[in-house]
Amino acid sequence: MPTFSILPPPLTGRHLVACDDAELKMFPLVALSDCKRYLTWCESSVLASRRAALDSAHALMREHSVPVQPEWLAGEDGQIDRGPFERHHDVFLLVPLPPPRSDPTSLVLMRMLLANLGSFHQGALNSRLPPPRIPCLSSYHPLALTYGQSLPSFDIAYETWGTLSPAKDNVILLHTGLSASSHAASTELNPSDGWWEKFIGPGRALDTNQFFIICTNVIGGCYGSTGPSSIDPTTGQPYATRFPVLSILDMVRAQFCLLDHLGVQQLYASVGSSMGAMQSLAAGWLYPERVGKVVSISGTARSSPSAIAMRFAQRSVLMADPNWKNGFYYDGLPPHTGMKLARQVATITYRSGPEWDIRFGRKFRKLPEAEQASLESSNRPRTPVLCPDFLIETYLDHQGEEFCLKYDANSLLYISKAMDLFDLTAPALAELRLTAPPARTGPPPLPPSLAAHPSSPAHAQYHFLLSHSKSHPPPANPPQHLPDLAEGLRPLSNTPTLILGVQSDILFPVEQQREVADALRMAGNQMVSYYELGGVWGHDTFLLDVQNIGGAIRGFLS
Repeated sequence: MPTFSILPPPLTGRHLVACDDAELKMFPLVALSDCKRYLTWCESSVLASRRAALDSAHALMREHSVPVQPEWLAGEDGQIDRGPFERHHDVFLLVPLPPPRSDPTSLVLMRMLLANLGSFHQGALNSRLPPPRIPCLSSYHPLALTYGQSLPSFDIAYETWGTLSPAKDNVILLHTGLSASSHAASTELNPSDGWWEKFIGPGRALDTNQFFIICTNVIGGCYGSTGPSSIDPTTGQPYATRFPVLSILDMVRAQFCLLDHLGVQQLYASVGSSMGAMQSLAAGWLYPERVGKVVSISGTARSSPSAIAMRFAQRSVLMADPNWKNGFYYDGLPPHTGMKLARQVATITYRSGPEWDIRFGRKFRKLPEAEQASLESSNRPRTPVLCPDFLIETYLDHQGEEFCLKYDANSLLYISKAMDLFDLTAPALAELRLTAPPARTGPPPLPPSLAAHPSSPAHAQYHFLLSHSKSHPPPANPPQHLPDLAEGLRPLSNTPTLILGVQSDILFPVEQQREVADALRMAGNQMVSYYELGGVWGHDTFLLDVQNIGGAIRGFLS
């Protein structure tokens, strides 16, 4: 059946209105990748049905008390007729799309429509419409960046959970990994599971009965915040590789612009895993007086040469794709092959060898029934093939294919480079002409359960518990850069910090978390809690081990 579709602008959570023959449907979209699920391509013969489709759209809009606006149409050449139609905040009028001139999974026309739709005037949202499944969006001007350039303006997409206290002192800023969006957990407006679904909610690690959690999409990303795929206001075209090089510190500064906008002067805690762990440490370094506690899970304070090499390999295969075109691919085919290969390389580092063995072993993919029956009747061994044949190969193939359809290639390049550049050692900070702020002078914040009561002996006991540092054996051969890292981390010397490492992590080896804990203690921090976790999940343990990761966080925060 032909589907008539109109796609949302480059923000997550809009609604897609689609007409399947005579049946009109409204689909809530969580992320840009979801567009593909509802996007099919029309044959030119169905363009004659445009009027019937528009009439059906008007009927749906009237049903939801949306004033009907003059329609706008996509012509047979795919170009958009910029008529007087005003775009609504939540519902978009449907139009038939012309057949593609290339692979229908390429998202080419999707990108064209997204770019053009972004310039339409936004109409008023009727309050009777179903609420949009969209993160909040705040815009700011401008943002000075670490490496000398600046963004003239930028947007920050974010979502929240819990209730903000009257004093705005129960806020936890949750930082994402490289490819995650701001949708960390489900909400009433967006019931789909988030990437940290089991860690956020009443009684969970990030307890929404106590805390107000904010999660943002980092700048440089492609889930609503300004990144390489965003429109450069100076040219009217996507930034592409004209986008300035970012640092982890820039991402955090942008997040604190959001906090300023929300009137949040003090964070109860800064929490992050993987790249988010880097951001969490950076937040405590940049704003020691504004960050009460730091949680760093499977991260580092200094990107290692091995991690840099791995991410360089990913960027290299991506940029070797002819469709990358030095980053200027938004009006053509995206670098699908390069993105797929880059993700396959990355996926290998996210889990561990023992887990691959348990999960897949040396098993082959299942053959079609007829082929399997023929093989058994012939009494011959199975003939190997060069395409994905082992189960582990089919898994990597699937992971790569899925990722390249939901993430922007340039965002991957810029954000992974920011991870490589992250280094909180004193010489590296001096090279950036950064002056370390003084450590926080006030006591650590009390959890809401204690802050609500007058001063009592429980307060002193709480501070004693924070000061009881969990130890691990000192390194037999400490790295040469450890004293420099300790000097660089002095702004965190009075900030309670939880460090979690995973023994099977090959992307951020546990030695790097030990190193952070050692450096903080050398800097004078007596409130460092350090734990190492076992298991076979590797780097992805922070997504899967609810009992141990979640328990450690909950205990540290509460």
